[in-house]
Amino acid sequence: MNRLSLRFYILLTLPLLMIVAAFLLDTPENMIKGLKAIVLHSDVLLVDYLAVGGIGATLINSALLTLANVYLLYRLKIEPTGPIIAAVLTIAGFAFMGKNIINVWPIYVGGYLYTRYKGTSFKSVILIMMFATTLAPLVTELLISPSLGKFGFIAGFLGGVIVGFIMPPLSAHMLRVHDGYNLYNIGFTGGLLGGVLMAVKRGLGIEPEKQFILSSEYDLELKILLSAFFLFLLFLGVYLNGRSLRGYRRIMKLNGRIVTDFVQLEGFEVSLINMGIMGLMGLAVVALAKSPVNGPVVAGLLTLVGFSAFGKHPLNSLPVILGIFLGEILIFKNIHPTVLAITALFGTTLAPIAGSFGALAGIAAGMLHMFVVLNVGYLHGGINLYNNGFSGGIVATILVPILRAFGKEA
Repeated sequence: MNRLSLRFYILLTLPLLMIVAAFLLDTPENMIKGLKAIVLHSDVLLVDYLAVGGIGATLINSALLTLANVYLLYRLKIEPTGPIIAAVLTIAGFAFMGKNIINVWPIYVGGYLYTRYKGTSFKSVILIMMFATTLAPLVTELLISPSLGKFGFIAGFLGGVIVGFIMPPLSAHMLRVHDGYNLYNIGFTGGLLGGVLMAVKRGLGIEPEKQFILSSEYDLELKILLSAFFLFLLFLGVYLNGRSLRGYRRIMKLNGRIVTDFVQLEGFEVSLINMGIMGLMGLAVVALAKSPVNGPVVAGLLTLVGFSAFGKHPLNSLPVILGIFLGEILIFKNIHPTVLAITALFGTTLAPIAGSFGALAGIAAGMLHMFVVLNVGYLHGGINLYNNGFSGGIVATILVPILRAFGKEA
């Protein structure tokens, strides 16, 4: 078995595990009914697919989306390196809240048309397209809009195509704004683009309906499923690494700033170890926040694990998490447990700040992120799923120049 095929097989582990779990926990009839409910429900933040369609349909939705993207990567002969692993697991996670088997594909079509226009290959933008599905809720909003009626499908398709077409040049520019210190660069881009789109909608007198739909009934099942996956990654990494943690300390010395691909720099085996450790650490963070494991929390955990192959490790993530919890304790105090949990998990988008400027800077970044993230959702009206990426981009853009002026950068 060569290195390329091994990585693909490991990426297939989670969706296959989800399919098995879906049939153990639910019936095919409920899955079909639940998938229909998921596809036709508004995805504007914050909507938990577990509450909308049930556990079977949500697991199947995530599994199908993940399998489709892994197959696409395989057909394009793209080796799963750090950013690819981050993208795949981010999609798997957000298929629990906002991305479904219908609303992501128009964005991919837009990316393909962009490559045809530029005379390049689709392979060159597939990573951007996978993350650009942060604006998938826009497709759904147009698709189910009562005012558009039978034209909603066409409007939704065209809206997604436009997003996919313009995202590559936009994201490249936005990376320069925060200089790689916000790992969720597409979230920053999507937030700005979503803000413009919502400004137009509001100008036309259309205000998005606020949503806060969460489940709590599948906490135990999801904890078992995710714990098994994280332990699998950890033990497999140790086994492939000669039954040792050799090389893991080198990952902990990297600052994580874009582009820091742990797979390319330190090896796939050591990256698996980091992913497993970070996943278990993420579960501990959720428990500390006193939140059940629900759709948004699964999205946060799988995104954390994915980016643990591309920038995040305990030493640069824990200071940011600490800053977020301190912000909640000292300032907000009454934040919903799930909101606190996902802010702590997604807030690690700012891990490169701690990695480059030290733990105190990371704590400051986490506290500032807590202030910002709770207030920026209004700008894009919830159609940007990576709200923490938008907030992280703002925080990094403001904080990094100040840190550079008064501190030493690693």
